[in-house]
Parts: sequence; structure tokens; C-alpha cells
Amino acid sequence: MSRAGLVWAMAVCAWIGFVGIALLGGVIREKVLEPRLGERAAHVVGTVTVCVAIMAAILFFVPASKLHGTWPLMRVGALWTALTVAFEFGFGRLIMHKSWEALFADYNFFAGRVWLLVPLTTFYGPVLAGMLLDS
Repeated sequence: MSRAGLVWAMAVCAWIGFVGIALLGGVIREKVLEPRLGERAAHVVGTVTVCVAIMAAILFFVPASKLHGTWPLMRVGALWTALTVAFEFGFGRLIMHKSWEALFADYNFFAGRVWLLVPLTTFYGPVLAGMLLDS
């Protein structure tokens, strides 16, 4: 396998880990946070926690990938974001049978829904990690 192929394979494996982080975060939000904080606060706390955990994983991925520079890291972030949105809408629609309205509702920042932070973290996280680790 070429170096580029290996990096893309590592990126996909890392993203699968992000799915696990998000699923675990969802379970913790529903079972632990919502009963104590209510749905709205649990959504915010759970989303921020998932973003922090994903960013921690990204901080491990970037040096392991040996990628440097904005564009290579941004391409990885774009892949992760595309996979995240495709998974969320595919899984939500096909497996969970959610309506399009329900799926888009979590992206309504003006209604207090902050899930948009997750795709933003997956997109900008690699570049941010590269900047942090290079300094």
C-alpha cells in the first residue's frame, strides 16, 4: 500500500473511532445527563464533550499520520466531515427512521441546538491540531 493509501486508511479508521465516541456520547447523554440536566442542557454538554473527545483523538491522529501543512490536513477534515454528515443522515433516516425535519433540527443553532459543532470539529480539527503540534 502506498503512503497516501495508508494515510487515507488511517483516516477512515480514526473516523470509525469518532463514530464510537459519538455513539457512546449519545448513550451517556440519554442515560446520565438528560435525567439530571434536562434535554436541552444535556444536548449542549453532550455535544461539547463529544467534540472534546474527537479533538483529543485528532491530536493523536495528526502526528501518527505524519501529515503537515494546511491542505493535506484540510483534505482529511473534509473526508471526516463528509463521512460524518453522510453517516448521520443515512443512519438517522434509514435505521432510526427519523424525518428530515428531525434530522435537520439538531443543526439549528438559533434553537439552541449545537450539534453543528461536531462536523465543524471534524473539519477544522486536523488543521488546528497541526498548528498546535507544530508550535
